[in-house]
Amino acid sequence: MTGERGVRRPGRVLTALLCALTAAGLYGCSGPGPSEPSPTPTTAPATPPPTRPATPTGVSPFTGLPARPAPVLAVKIDNVPAARPHTGLGAADLVYVEQVEGGVTRLLAVYSSRLPDLTGPVRSARESDIALLGDFGRPVLAYSGAQSALNPLLRAAPLDLVTESGAPQAFRRSPDRPAPHNLYLRPGAALAAAPGAHDARDIGFRFGPAPPGGTPVESSTVRYPAARYTFTWSAADRAWRVAMDGREARATDTGPLTPSTVVVQRVTVRPSRFHDRLGSVSPYSETVGSGTALVLRDGHAHEARWSRPTATSGTTFTTPAGAPLPFAPGQVWIVLAPTP
Repeated sequence: MTGERGVRRPGRVLTALLCALTAAGLYGCSGPGPSEPSPTPTTAPATPPPTRPATPTGVSPFTGLPARPAPVLAVKIDNVPAARPHTGLGAADLVYVEQVEGGVTRLLAVYSSRLPDLTGPVRSARESDIALLGDFGRPVLAYSGAQSALNPLLRAAPLDLVTESGAPQAFRRSPDRPAPHNLYLRPGAALAAAPGAHDARDIGFRFGPAPPGGTPVESSTVRYPAARYTFTWSAADRAWRVAMDGREARATDTGPLTPSTVVVQRVTVRPSRFHDRLGSVSPYSETVGSGTALVLRDGHAHEARWSRPTATSGTTFTTPAGAPLPFAPGQVWIVLAPTP
């Protein structure tokens, strides 16, 4: 019953009957009075996107292992040969590999479950780090510095920034390494300098038994223009041994690096609007969007797809059929590899 012009209004008995049917859920009744205009048709509101299921209490959303809630600390790590062996990488929950100027790479180590006494060597931040960390809430980002044009973006991002100039007590210089490969971070002091950091939260990863299928592999290699990573399955360790540029990667405090899961996430690597002091343009790895990936776990390689609609929506990894692809519990490496 719309009450539109040119349509005879029903009598009171019919109106009462229709409204009674409305109460029974059998008919619609808008009930406008004689002088009220017709209601304007509206479209149904869009269904809100489903929320990500909460990580089980007492389990790290980054490793799938038991852990207590704790703030998130991300540290930008140098990775040229002169910076190796690293310190503190074995304690990281996550390790991201990013391409930088000259075709070499740097690491972004993420800590929450455990903190080493020291980690490093620490180097400068890049624009890619801002989007990459967007889903962690408000993490601490510790780095050695950044080019002046990038600083306003870093300060505007939801990050608690810790640098040597702002928190000298959180850093130390090693007499055993030449600059700029001699700056190390004290993670505990870095978190104390940024008390507003958020605890670890769900960023889209899932952990559990291996999915069916997959291709047995002994090793897998990822190449950058001037760097090479090889991940070799170690049945004894139940993990992958990492080699960088043909040499075993080790941490000075914990020995060989042995992630349980390695994700080769194929991304677009494009020039950014920033460059280093020599004029080399900084690459930007696009981690918002979707694409293909290769998930290495339990001695098998699984083809996958990744999806991250926004910088705060988390990154999900699924099988080609769309089912969640769980990681093996333990340290995870995400290798942001250029799309072929």
